[in-house]
Amino acid sequence: MTETEELRAAVELLAAKVHALEDQVEIMQLVAQYGPAVDSGSGEAAADLWTEDGVFDAVPHLRMEGREGVLGMVHGAGHQSVIHNGCGHVLTVPHIVVDGDRATGRSHALHLRWDADAGRFWVFQVSANTWRWARTPQGWRIAERINANLDGTEGPRAMLAPPADRAQQDAATSADDPPAPSDAPPAPPPMTL
Repeated sequence: MTETEELRAAVELLAAKVHALEDQVEIMQLVAQYGPAVDSGSGEAAADLWTEDGVFDAVPHLRMEGREGVLGMVHGAGHQSVIHNGCGHVLTVPHIVVDGDRATGRSHALHLRWDADAGRFWVFQVSANTWRWARTPQGWRIAERINANLDGTEGPRAMLAPPADRAQQDAATSADDPPAPSDAPPAPPPMTL
C-alpha cells in the first residue's frame, strides 16, 4: 500500500467515524428535545420529533399514532393541567445502536411533579423506554417510543436489558409464542400512575 493509499484509507475511516458520531449526536439531541417541548406545551415541536406514522405507546394508558396523536396529547386537557401545575419530563441519555438508516435504543425517563404545599418536586414516575429511530429527509426522527413504568414487574425491566440479553430472553420463550422482531421490546405489563 502506498503512502497515498494509506492516507486515503485513514481519511475514509475517519470520515466513517465522524458520520457515526453525527448520527449518535443527532439522535441524542432528538431525545433531549422531548422534555422541553412537552413541558412548555409546544405540541408542534413535540410532534415534529416523530415520523409521520410514528408511534408513542405510554402503556397501558395512551397510544399515540402519528404526529397528530402526539400533538393532541400535548394540547389535551390532561397534559395541559399537569404542566400548569408544575412538572418536568426528564429523559436520560439513551443507549443507541445505529444500523444504516435505522437505530434502536433504550433509556430511562423521569416524570417530576411540583408539590406546592411542600415547596418541592417529587418523582411521580420512573419508566423504561425503548426507541426506534429512522433517518428521514428532515434528519433522524422517532419511529416508535414505548414507555412503561418501572413498577417492579419483569416486562419493563426486560425493556432495559442489553440487546444480547434480550436475544437470550427471546430464545427462552416457549415454542408456542410467536417470534418477535429482533428490535422489538418484550410486551410490558400494565402501568399504574
